Amino acid sequence: MSIKVTFLGTATSTGVPFIACTCEVCKSSNPKDKRLRSSILVESSTTRVVIDTGPDFRQQILREKINKLDAVILTHEHKDHIAGLDEVKAFNFINKIIMPVYATDQVKSALLREFAYIFAEIKYPGIPEIEVILFDNDPFLVGDILLEPINVMHYNLSVKGFKINDFAYITDANFISNSEKEKLKNLNVLVLNSLRKEPHISHFTFDQAIDLVKELNPRKAYFTHISHQLGLHEEVTKELPLNIELAFDGLQLII
Repeated sequence: MSIKVTFLGTATSTGVPFIACTCEVCKSSNPKDKRLRSSILVESSTTRVVIDTGPDFRQQILREKINKLDAVILTHEHKDHIAGLDEVKAFNFINKIIMPVYATDQVKSALLREFAYIFAEIKYPGIPEIEVILFDNDPFLVGDILLEPINVMHYNLSVKGFKINDFAYITDANFISNSEKEKLKNLNVLVLNSLRKEPHISHFTFDQAIDLVKELNPRKAYFTHISHQLGLHEEVTKELPLNIELAFDGLQLII
């Protein structure tokens, strides 16, 4: 079964351009230097899911003309990955469904806090209708898409990546254990976060991400969760090994 992956956004938490910044990346006219917060759409012939609903979720859905969605899957609870969850109410109205939202216990606790109105005993008219479905380490099926969780660390926060067929998506990580790396070796496509060139407390740097790709040996790799500090898309591309590319908003892959 083939899947189509669309990069809804490829930026770090601030987006690119960064507010009030006048660096060459933020002033660039190249569309590939305009990045919304990180999220992907995964589609099979029968099922369509998004991984993460950041602050730009509404804009991303409208841009890609998505009129049907079967589920939301969340990697972790940071605002740049959950802040747009309220927008699923559109699919409640149009698709006539209660939206399944797949989350860990850790993420569910954050949703209860950040979106208390969704879970209130007395619900205000028009709020999103969601059903939180818990997952942890075991693979789970959404329609005909089988997702295998991958455990990574974002400094001291546990984050989930996902392996689907011969494709894996890892965002917000700066450490992956050897046992989890085994699940990621020799893939067809690996997507990995690469924040910037300078050291960072909770994200892989450009060089660290390149080294990890070399270790895991995918046929092809794409970097995402990129900050304006990484540099211009076209210039950074020249520094990459042949099997690695920078992802960009709107990029589509058939896997």
